[in-house]
Amino acid sequence: MNTQWDKVIIGIDPGTNVMGYGLLGIKGKQPSLIVMGVIKLNRMEDHYMRLHRIYERVKTLVDQYLPDEMAIEAPFYGKNVQSMLKLGRAQGVAMAAALSHEVPITEYEPRKIKMAITGNGAASKEQVAVMLQRTLQLCDEQMPDLLDATDALAAALCHFYESQKPIQSHGNGSWKAFIAQHPDRVR
Repeated sequence: MNTQWDKVIIGIDPGTNVMGYGLLGIKGKQPSLIVMGVIKLNRMEDHYMRLHRIYERVKTLVDQYLPDEMAIEAPFYGKNVQSMLKLGRAQGVAMAAALSHEVPITEYEPRKIKMAITGNGAASKEQVAVMLQRTLQLCDEQMPDLLDATDALAAALCHFYESQKPIQSHGNGSWKAFIAQHPDRVR
């Protein structure tokens, strides 16, 4: 049990060459950086050994920081099917490492993460990094060279923001409330 933080969220930006990770500590309603970095895999020739390395490293992070939740970036659909399969495997292995400790996982599309952090779903990696630096008040020395780390941290912060949203009630009167709020959508 981590007593320094009310909650710890691990964010993962899956990759088969470079995988980013970022951990946020939440105290009250204030998120703070614990650590962020990358797992470099491009020196390993064998794809299966890369998957093994991802599993071992993510499991080590989970063992060390005891996150309460994982936020992971969903693979975006590209034209190269082989790349998608490899990325999906990397994501699955990272998820399995978290699940080995029963850490709940939430997946976020890249556009949703960018929108949560910058207000623009088409923001660049650099724009996401700048907003993270401002939001979490990180000094230049804390900013990584590889933006896979900030992408992972962005997934964790997006998850924090999503968890702060009130749960919508869909009980009695919800249609009445909807019609009152959206009279232009009713004929």
